[in-house]
Amino acid sequence: MNGPLLHVLGAILGILVVASAVGFVLARRATDPAQIATIRNLNARTRSWWVMVFVIGGAIWLGEVATILLFGWLSFMALREFWTLTPSHRGDHRALFASFFVVLPAQYALLLDHWYGLGSIFIPVYAFLILPAIATLAGDAKDFLARSAKVQWGLMLTVYCVSYAPALLLLSPEVDGAMLLIYLIVVVQLSDVFQYVWGKLIGKRRFAPGISPSKTLEGLVGGWLSAIAVGMLLHGITPFNLWQAGLVSAVIVVAGFFGGFVLSAIKRDLGAKDWGYVIEGHGGVLDRIDSLTFAAPLFFHIVRYFWT
Repeated sequence: MNGPLLHVLGAILGILVVASAVGFVLARRATDPAQIATIRNLNARTRSWWVMVFVIGGAIWLGEVATILLFGWLSFMALREFWTLTPSHRGDHRALFASFFVVLPAQYALLLDHWYGLGSIFIPVYAFLILPAIATLAGDAKDFLARSAKVQWGLMLTVYCVSYAPALLLLSPEVDGAMLLIYLIVVVQLSDVFQYVWGKLIGKRRFAPGISPSKTLEGLVGGWLSAIAVGMLLHGITPFNLWQAGLVSAVIVVAGFFGGFVLSAIKRDLGAKDWGYVIEGHGGVLDRIDSLTFAAPLFFHIVRYFWT
């Protein structure tokens, strides 16, 4: 583990220590029921962040294989949450079985084999063609187009797009893939945290309440600017200079927002608040990695085409 990586992890742990201490003090002093509920939610999120930092940090420290396997497991959990909420027909079962136990493992096996060429087209081309063909074998034509679209969307969001995060480890030796992965996760996740904090502090004007009732325009702008500033401060662990880091951070912050926003729209359409309940204070796995679904592919290709 090199010096910059230790510094970043040390800074993250320091922030968590401060957040835990502040949460403890606020919990002891709060008397208003609304304040108590907000602080409890904040402390639950902080406890979950401790676990997530150790799990993700530990996988990256163990190396490429552990990191790819971790993201494979996250994709499996996210796809499971997607289909737990999404209605399916009996005719979908063969395609769903293939999605979970053939396509998903194959996508991550391609990463383990460093076969980027096939990995980049396996789901959007081959799975796109094969899964509807498998579904037709059930002889169920009712809502076939909509059902096939759900299968494709579930795979693209939870498996294909998410797999671009660990794919950063496969980039050429010219860049440090592990540091880039940490950079992506830190900037994208802090954007979510900052949006939440700024929204609670100064948020007044609701932003698309029909999709995400808790988001405010002030929280959105404050979260974006704060995350971009962090991305610029962390430029030393990347191949970017200061201003390049600002531009790249802006792209992945905006992409991360729309990743979460699109998945929130899907949740509202399905009549659900969260995708699951695995992570205390955050909901499900897909609730926590929704920002990566849009940000990871963009970040990967920006780095691949301009810095390698």
